[in-house]
Amino acid sequence: MSNQNSQPRFNAIQTVISRKSKIVEAPKDEKGNTLKISDFYGINTFSLKQMKQKLPNDIYKRLVQTIQSGKKLEIEVANVVAHAVKEWAIENGVTHYTHWFQPQTGTTAEKHDAFLSIDSSGSPMERFSGSQLIQSEPDASSFPSGGMRTTFEARGYAAWDPTSPIFIADAGSTRTLCIPSVFISYHGDALDEKTGLLRSNEAITNRAIKLLNLIGDKGVTSIVTNLGPEQEYFLIDRAFYALRPDLIMSGRTLVGARPPKGQQLEDHYFGSIPSRVLTFMTEVEYELFKLGIPSKTRHNEVAPMQFEVAPIFEDSNVAVDHNHVTMEVLRRIAKKHDFEVLLHEKPFAGVNGSGKHNNWSIGIGTGPLELEGINLLDPGKTPHQNLRFLLFLMATLKGLHKHAGLLRAAIASPGNDHRLGANEAPPAIISAFMGNMLDNMLNEIEKDTHQSLDYKEVVIKLGVSKLPTVMKDNTDRNRTSPFAFTGNKFEFRAVGSSSSCAFPVTIINCAVADALDEITTQLEAKMKTAKSTEEAIFAVVKDAIKETKNIRFEGNGYSDDWVKEAEKRGLPHLKTTPEALHEIESAKSIKLLTSLGVFSEEEVKSRFHVRIEIYNKKLLIEAECLQTMAETQILPAAYQYSSILAQGVAALKAAGISAPQAEPLTKLNQVLASAQTELKKLERITASIFALENEEERASKIAAELKPQMEALRKECDALENHVADDFWPLPKYREMLMLS
Repeated sequence: MSNQNSQPRFNAIQTVISRKSKIVEAPKDEKGNTLKISDFYGINTFSLKQMKQKLPNDIYKRLVQTIQSGKKLEIEVANVVAHAVKEWAIENGVTHYTHWFQPQTGTTAEKHDAFLSIDSSGSPMERFSGSQLIQSEPDASSFPSGGMRTTFEARGYAAWDPTSPIFIADAGSTRTLCIPSVFISYHGDALDEKTGLLRSNEAITNRAIKLLNLIGDKGVTSIVTNLGPEQEYFLIDRAFYALRPDLIMSGRTLVGARPPKGQQLEDHYFGSIPSRVLTFMTEVEYELFKLGIPSKTRHNEVAPMQFEVAPIFEDSNVAVDHNHVTMEVLRRIAKKHDFEVLLHEKPFAGVNGSGKHNNWSIGIGTGPLELEGINLLDPGKTPHQNLRFLLFLMATLKGLHKHAGLLRAAIASPGNDHRLGANEAPPAIISAFMGNMLDNMLNEIEKDTHQSLDYKEVVIKLGVSKLPTVMKDNTDRNRTSPFAFTGNKFEFRAVGSSSSCAFPVTIINCAVADALDEITTQLEAKMKTAKSTEEAIFAVVKDAIKETKNIRFEGNGYSDDWVKEAEKRGLPHLKTTPEALHEIESAKSIKLLTSLGVFSEEEVKSRFHVRIEIYNKKLLIEAECLQTMAETQILPAAYQYSSILAQGVAALKAAGISAPQAEPLTKLNQVLASAQTELKKLERITASIFALENEEERASKIAAELKPQMEALRKECDALENHVADDFWPLPKYREMLMLS
C-alpha cells in the first residue's frame, strides 16, 4: 500500500492508464455525409469568399482595395461590411463580438460586447455599426506599456485590421465574433505587437518596390512577407499536470530527476503517433480548417510526448494571428482529451526543448501579371531574375549582419534561455547557413577573378544563369543554424515555442528594409558608371558578399570552436535574456526602428522595459514556486522517509543486528542537509532581489545569482527523488509524465 503522501500520484497513474481515446467525428453535411476538408475549410471566417457572397460588388471591391493596398476604409464601406458581418455571425449562432488584439504580454486579449441594443421604445434589437466594427475602447490601464503611460491613463483603442480575416471562436456552446485588431493608447502609441508588424511590412514594401523599379521591374504596387511558423509542443495527461505546482505556475518542471530512458533511442521522432494523441490532433485540425488556418503537417518530435503542427505559408500578419489562434485551439482541445498542452521552451530538463521555426520569405503581391506572386528569394529562369534573387538574398544577409544583436533580442525570453545552445536548438550566436552550392557561388563571386570577362560570360561561368536547376534541395539542412536558407526562404529557428512571432518578424522586416535602402543607394551610384544595369547589380552583390562574409557559417553551431570563431569575427554572443534585451534600446536599434517609422523612440524603449519586467516576474514566480515545493512537498517526503530508515536502524541496532539501511540513511541525510542549505541560499537571494526597485538591476541579479541558485537547489531535490522510496514521493515523475500519458 502506498504512503498517503504519494497516494494522489498513484491515483493519477491509475487514471492515466485507464484513459481511452475520445471519439471525434469529421464534419458532415445536412444529409450526414462526411465532408472533404475543402468543403468546410474557412466556414468560421468572414473570408474574401464570404465577403464576395455577402457584400454588394462595389463595396466588396473597395474593401479589397483597403486590404491589398492599405487604402483608408471609408465609413460608408464600414457600415455595409458591419451589417453583413453581423448577419453572418448571427446566422452562425454568435451573440457577442470582440476586438481581438495582442498586447505586449505575448498572448491575446479580448473584451466581449453583445450585439444587443435597446431602441427608443425600450425594445431589444441586434445592432452593429461601421464605427463599432472599426474601433472599440477596452480598458488599457493594466496592460504593460513600458512606461509610456501611467496606471490612471486607462483609455486605449482597439482598431480593426482588415488585412486579417474576422473569425468565429468556439468555446463549448459559446461562439464569439473575433475582429483582429491593433491596440493603441489614447495618444496613438503602439501598446501591442501587431501595430509594429504592420508598420514593418509597409516599410519593407516601400523599399523593395523602389529597388525593383530601379532594376527595371516596374509597376509593382505591393510586397508581401510570408511566414510559416512550425509549432512544437508537449502533451501530458491532466491528472499529472494537476499534481505539479511548477507546471501550473510556470509551464515547466522546476524539479524532476531524469529517467534512465529519455530520447536516447530516438524512437519517438517521426514514430507512430499514439492513438489518443492522434485523435486529439484530428480534432485540432478540424477546428483549424474551419477557421481557415492551413494546417499541413503533424508528427512526433524528438522528445517523448513532444509533437509539432506546421501550416502552409501565409501573409506574415495573417500567419502571426493564425499562430496565436493555433496555440489557443491546442490548449482548448487538449482539455477535451484530458491532456494539457505545454508550450514552454523547456518543460522537461534533459530532453528536447520546443521552438517555433519561423520560415520567412519576401515576394511580390500585386503588380504586372508576369511579376505577381514571385518569391524574391526564389531563383528565376533568366540571368536578370537570378541577379534580382541575389540582390534580395544579400539584402537579407546585410540586414542580419548589421542587426544580429537586435535579432537575438527579438527571440530573448526566460524559456528560450534554457533552450538556445542545447542539442535541439541553435546557439545564441546569430549566423546564417547558405548551403554548399550557394555558399561556393558567393565565394566565387567574392574572389573577383573574372574581371576580364563581360557580364554575360561571368554569369555563365559562375553558374548564376543555372540557379533554378540546382537551387532546390541542393544541400543538407543545418539544424544548428539559427538563420538558415532553405531553398526559397530563410528559417529563423531560434524563436521560442511560447512566443509570439510578431516581434521577431517585425525585426527581420526592419533589418531587411534597412539593407534594401543601402543596396538601392549603392546601386544608384554604380549605375552611373557601369556599362549596364546588370553589371551594376553584379558589383553591388559582390560588395555585399564581402561585407557579410562573417555572418555566414556552414559548420556545427553547437561546437566550442564556433564560439571562439564567432568571437574572432566580432559576432555578438548574448547568452542571457537581460544581455540580449539591451540591444533593443541601443542607439543603433533606436535609429533603425525610428527611421523606418515602425516605432517612436518611446515605443522602442517601452519594448525593452516591458520585456525586462516580464523576465523578472517570470523568474521570481519560478523561484517562489520552487521554494514552496521544496518546503512543503520535497523536503517533508524526505524527512518522513529518513525517519522510517532511522527507526529501522535503531531497532536493528537495539537487537544487536547490523543495519544495512544505515548507509542509505547517511547518504539521504547528506543530500537533505545540502538541500536545506541551498534552499536557504535561494530564499536569501530571492529576498534581496525583491528589495531592489530598479528592474534592470533585478534582471542582472536574477541572471547572475538567482538562476544558478535555482539549479543548485534543483540538483539536490532531484538527488532526493533518487534516494527517497517511490511510495513516499508526492510528485509525478518524468518516467510517468513522458511515458504513460
